[in-house]
Amino acid sequence: MIEVTQQISAVQREVGTRALPAGQARTMTISQSYDTTIDDLWDACTAPDRIRLWFLPVSGDLRLGGRFQIEGNASGTIERCDPPKGFTATWEYGGSVSWIEISLSPETGGRTRLELAHIGHIDDESWAEFGPGAIGIGWDMALMGLTIHLSSGDAADPQRVAAWQVSSDGRQFTTLSSERWRDASIAAGTEETSARMAADRCTAAYTGAGQ
Repeated sequence: MIEVTQQISAVQREVGTRALPAGQARTMTISQSYDTTIDDLWDACTAPDRIRLWFLPVSGDLRLGGRFQIEGNASGTIERCDPPKGFTATWEYGGSVSWIEISLSPETGGRTRLELAHIGHIDDESWAEFGPGAIGIGWDMALMGLTIHLSSGDAADPQRVAAWQVSSDGRQFTTLSSERWRDASIAAGTEETSARMAADRCTAAYTGAGQ
């Protein structure tokens, strides 16, 4: 499906905070450079017929102020749209509201970097329990899907993806992603032992270890 360590290493991750009107929020930022133009990457991230090929089916009014629904996942409102540079949207899931910010920037050699920031008010108890990997691993998987789509044009087969996730390669991907988010958390100032314990619990939750 994909070379696990290569994809993990291609991604940059950062943990931080941001002041919002409702108080301090946590940020998980993930980015990757792709061998495609900014216009093509914008289309892959905003056109419903392409989003479903690498992420999940999405419906709704995909324009400024419009509402969207990702099948079996989050819904939200598009609050800022600046094609092809990026957009901001609410991310409403499980009764809570957070935000995603997508930024695209051209690089040398015809490449384009995608940066995604997920911003949310995550309570201290949940953060201590699972750390940034609880959100970050899912975005790692999304960027992996985008990598496959842009390199091959293939659509993600849900059954194949589900089988891969429980395979040895899939478990390795989840484990490595969790470890990298742990390292980003430590770099942001989280006490190392606490960060490691949270990452271990997060990995076990994703992989079903110990069940």
